[in-house]
Amino acid sequence: MKRPHTSHRDVADELRERIRSGALRSGQRMPTQAELADEFGVERGVIREALRILQGEHLLANVSKGSPATVADTRGRPPAGPGGVKPQPTMVGLAPRIAAAFEAPHVVIDALCLTSISLTMAIGEPLRQIHAGQRKPAKVTVRVLLPSRSIDLAFPAPVDSGDDESGQVHRRWLDQRNAQGQVLRHNLLALRTSHGIDVDVSFRALPFTPPVKLYLLNGSEALFAYYTLIKQSEEIDHEHLEMYDAQGAQSMLFPFQQGDGLRDTTFVEQSHLWFDALWGTISQDLELARG
Repeated sequence: MKRPHTSHRDVADELRERIRSGALRSGQRMPTQAELADEFGVERGVIREALRILQGEHLLANVSKGSPATVADTRGRPPAGPGGVKPQPTMVGLAPRIAAAFEAPHVVIDALCLTSISLTMAIGEPLRQIHAGQRKPAKVTVRVLLPSRSIDLAFPAPVDSGDDESGQVHRRWLDQRNAQGQVLRHNLLALRTSHGIDVDVSFRALPFTPPVKLYLLNGSEALFAYYTLIKQSEEIDHEHLEMYDAQGAQSMLFPFQQGDGLRDTTFVEQSHLWFDALWGTISQDLELARG
């Protein structure tokens, strides 16, 4: 499926971050333009424009129509800006950090979110690398906290509750939560049989709507974003409903790395303590069943 709102600059931003984070290493051949077009859901012309931008920044070499580009030698170059990696929209910043996390022998990912859509999409690149034989962690552990199906969500929610007496907005969110969680779990557990990787994926339900999203990677990195609400009209079951909802993929993701100063280290440590406390106290087992 084509995503017309993904521009060549969006693609360049994500590929640039993968290179600078080490998810794509110096000398490594890039995926083909066809593979990248399929991954990002865009036309090949968008990919070509993105690759030309990165070639102009001396991050790629051998950019042509005939063969995949090669990641240039970026060792010794300065980081993206003061303080290292800059905040980016979730759809741009999450995937390269997840891919970099899969370089560890034991990959540990904790996530708190409204649905697992962004995480499911972000894990696509390291899964591709594993299937291509480029990486093979020994173990993958993923824990996900999601809102309970039984609560009245703060969002998404109809602007006027009287307009949605049958609960269509809630059912749409629940279907998304369950479907994306099932895809995430299936794709990860498949690594057991295909590559002999020890995989553990678990979900628990929260009794509240999280106002933020949080991703904790390998005990050393925290990625944090606010859910910012917008008012929008959507057609659900052939009925137009006005609702308050969050555009999670566009939420700005702020990176914090353990060891990058007292502030970042403390934030990572406290985020882990907060997540573990929620996981072990007020959350409950979550079944990703439909209906």
